[in-house]
Amino acid sequence: MEKKTWVMLENNPDVMNQLAAKLGLSSELQFYDVYSLDEPELLALITRPVLALLVIIPLTPAWDQSRKAEDDNKEYYTGSGPDEPVIWFQQTIGHACGSIGLLHSLINGPAVDFIKPDSDLAAIRSLAIPLDMTKRAEMLYNSEPFELAHKSVEQAGDSYADPADKRDGGHFVSFVKSDGKLWELEGDRKGPLERGSLADDEDVLSPRALDLGIKRIIKLNADGGGGDLRFSCIALARRP
Repeated sequence: MEKKTWVMLENNPDVMNQLAAKLGLSSELQFYDVYSLDEPELLALITRPVLALLVIIPLTPAWDQSRKAEDDNKEYYTGSGPDEPVIWFQQTIGHACGSIGLLHSLINGPAVDFIKPDSDLAAIRSLAIPLDMTKRAEMLYNSEPFELAHKSVEQAGDSYADPADKRDGGHFVSFVKSDGKLWELEGDRKGPLERGSLADDEDVLSPRALDLGIKRIIKLNADGGGGDLRFSCIALARRP
């Protein structure tokens, strides 16, 4: 049987705010465009602390090589249960990386406190906790609420999303802080990736978190001769 393939989502605040609300995130939070990783006046437009970063990144040769080298040394993730530092989903639905990236951003770290009780988001999180990697992926694959929520925002972006377009539009990566660590979460890897420790007063948009996260990938690309990395980044934080 051919696996499900959905329409790719745009990584913009309007799309992800609609999807988050549909799944059951409190309206106290919203996604913001991140216009710069360095300029203080542009970073100041975003309410702090930032609870998650959702980034879509093209798979450049340098990043691809780094990912393969890192994953070659890892076994597939075996974690499950209430003591996990993060809940991670392996992606088994084609082009669902945007929705899974959003899910990783909302069900981990401090954003959990803003999930509405009895919502689809709360149910997906609760069902996922006791399951292993394979069973989690299966649960999400068969989740009708998750699929309906994704489909409700397929055409919510600034450009028409062609259902017949099978191109790889880049990889969605979520960065969250949990248990004092920065986690890189992407369904196309072998498991969640711990990138380093963050102090109590450091959020995922702090200089150290950026150096451990998205700037690490930017540097990989530059060192590999890839030039400027064209990526899109949005930040989850409280409404003003």
